[in-house]
Amino acid sequence: MNELSWNDFTKVEMRVGTIINAEVFKEARKPALKVQIDFGELGIRKTSAQITKLYTPAEIIGKQVIAVVNFPPKQIANFMSECLILGAVEGDKVTLLSSDQQVPNGTKIG
Repeated sequence: MNELSWNDFTKVEMRVGTIINAEVFKEARKPALKVQIDFGELGIRKTSAQITKLYTPAEIIGKQVIAVVNFPPKQIANFMSECLILGAVEGDKVTLLSSDQQVPNGTKIG
């Protein structure tokens, strides 16, 4: 495991957002969903998430999630990913991380 300094950690911008749209990402090599997330004042960002083992598009709409929002955009097939949803990874199953209380979209994680 690589150690991070406190300064390294403070560079990672994690925010809470609400999923407003999700659909199957048919062009992805590995099963994934295209997801749009509302981060409040930061706006709406899209991402590709390999979460299809545990989630369907319909059941995640309205769910608050935690994502890293300061990675540079990344091209995935014909789609530009603008953030990274965080999850607990267990083999090919990803459990989304979220707050146990509803918080405003864009709330910073620290």
